Amino acid sequence: MRALLVVNPAATTTSARVRDVISTALSSDLKLEVATTEYRGHARDLGRKAAEGGEVELVVALGGDGTVNEVVNGLLHHGPDPEGLPHLAVVPGGSTNVFARALGLPNDAVEATGALLDALRAGSSRTVGLGLVSGTRGSEDEGVPPRWFTFCAGLGFDAGVVGRVEQQRELGKRSTHALYLRQVARQFMADPHRRHGTITLEQPDGEPVENLTTAIICNTAPWTYLGNKPVYASPEASFDTALDVLGVTRMSTVAGARYAAQLLRSTPERGPRGKYAVALHDLTDFTLHSQAPLPFQVDGDHLGLRTSATFTGVRRALRVIV
Repeated sequence: MRALLVVNPAATTTSARVRDVISTALSSDLKLEVATTEYRGHARDLGRKAAEGGEVELVVALGGDGTVNEVVNGLLHHGPDPEGLPHLAVVPGGSTNVFARALGLPNDAVEATGALLDALRAGSSRTVGLGLVSGTRGSEDEGVPPRWFTFCAGLGFDAGVVGRVEQQRELGKRSTHALYLRQVARQFMADPHRRHGTITLEQPDGEPVENLTTAIICNTAPWTYLGNKPVYASPEASFDTALDVLGVTRMSTVAGARYAAQLLRSTPERGPRGKYAVALHDLTDFTLHSQAPLPFQVDGDHLGLRTSATFTGVRRALRVIV
């Protein structure tokens, strides 16, 4: 099998020696080409080239969730085709690795490589559903290019936290869970819309949901991890269904503390609940509109401010070796 290993050399938890060990191990079973990313968006370009070339059968992403997202967007540049496109495999190398862990892979890169080789030898794979977000017709965001996401997107509070974390990383800070929690507190204090929501969720065949302060869109569960602890914003979300949404209509100090505690105690059976929480399951198509520009993120990548976004849940979008 011809395969392309896309390596992010800046991945948080892998060294050059570990990357060499992984590529050597994969070369024992694959006709492997190794490509190291050199700029933002390079993994997407490599994924697209692999999909259009017709020779590569498998693309392995070695990096964090951002690297995986770029590879997926490259593979799906011309749309989903689970059987016609190269298959995807993931070796986690970032600080959180939500997509890889949601697939059941070990969080250690070397162990995950062993699991990948076992899956290849057994011919084990599965199709996964993905989310697609695009600019909303008739809005100022209409021309924004569509973006696939593997595990989550967000408009409002959580995206603001992601943006703050990225700013700190650009200043040289390491991506740690302590850093993330500090930015949660700072975003909570600074967010001007947490008490009076500006977001409306519209569905083709449903009543609109108004006055959301934040909207978290989940394609799988858990939503994220704090160290080894999974956090479930939408416990029913799954790679086998469309998209789930957790919305919050008010985040006063008391309500915010309550929902933060519920997230920390969340389980596969129970996520945040309460007077100001809105939980929606298995949505195929919906649009978020905001009266004010709000932070927006996809798979943990901050994409600036948006006033609208249209979401589609695409079942069986890509085949993954697992």
